Amino acid sequence: MNDPEINLLRSLETEQQNPRTMTIDKASTLEMVKLLNEENRRITDDIDEQAENIANAVDIITFHMKRGGRLIYIGAGTSGRLGVLDASECPPTFSVAPDRFIGLIAGGDAAIRDAVEDAEDDPYAAQAQLRDIALCGNDVVCGIAASGRTPYVIGALQYAASIGCKTICVSNNKNCQLAEYSDVAIEAVVGPEALSGSTRLKAGTAQKIILNILSTATMIQQGKTYGNLMVDLSASNRKLHDRSILILGKIFPEKTREEFEAALEKANGSVKLAAAMMRTGKSAEETKVLLSQCDDSLRKLFELVLSGDRNDA
Repeated sequence: MNDPEINLLRSLETEQQNPRTMTIDKASTLEMVKLLNEENRRITDDIDEQAENIANAVDIITFHMKRGGRLIYIGAGTSGRLGVLDASECPPTFSVAPDRFIGLIAGGDAAIRDAVEDAEDDPYAAQAQLRDIALCGNDVVCGIAASGRTPYVIGALQYAASIGCKTICVSNNKNCQLAEYSDVAIEAVVGPEALSGSTRLKAGTAQKIILNILSTATMIQQGKTYGNLMVDLSASNRKLHDRSILILGKIFPEKTREEFEAALEKANGSVKLAAAMMRTGKSAEETKVLLSQCDDSLRKLFELVLSGDRNDA
């Protein structure tokens, strides 16, 4: 078959037939599980090869978010859903405003649950969605597509670049089309899928890992953690309230639950503010000012208090 479109699709790494799973339909259930998991084991090494590109992307996102910009994920199908998922998980994890991380998907919100397969072919729909959220030059747009050639995502990156946005792409094929419109191209080539072309498998898993790293590292850079403790979580239920107590207990092992409860009440449930107040001995309002002067970083505030203690001595 000498069809240019078919030949292009055939050339993609994500469309190749995996020699290790050619007879998976004849495998026992246990063998099938092991085959699928063995393919997943290969993913992290492929992502590690993209570490420098991922780090560059994090630095770009951090720079713009510190100046009020947003991170917009945009993709179709599985890729779009993964962007929506990561964006939706950042506010409760890091207490950021819901509009700082935005996930857009081809076909709109209805496509999160029900496939709208032909929506990925419309580059202008992506541009309309970006205009609807008032995309501006301080935002960063991250296009996600396993193939690296989805028209909807290409249209998004073209529009973003045209108004001065920094652009990132996450794909699973080398030298993909999306890279032409991206300041940073993250191309995690995970090889042929266990089921040929089913990029909800390894490609989707790799994308999820990469998006996790992008958002988490960006939030760490903005002082949303103390060490590896989520001091900016939103304690919106009992489990998260108890987690807040556990976090304070790791920072102040010598203090009691009663002290933590009292500090959280004064801090209106903010773990970071409660910890800062316990360390400084100041009121909530005074401590908020200090945190602001320390770039909202608990680490920097603790170091400031420690240096003050040394000067007093």
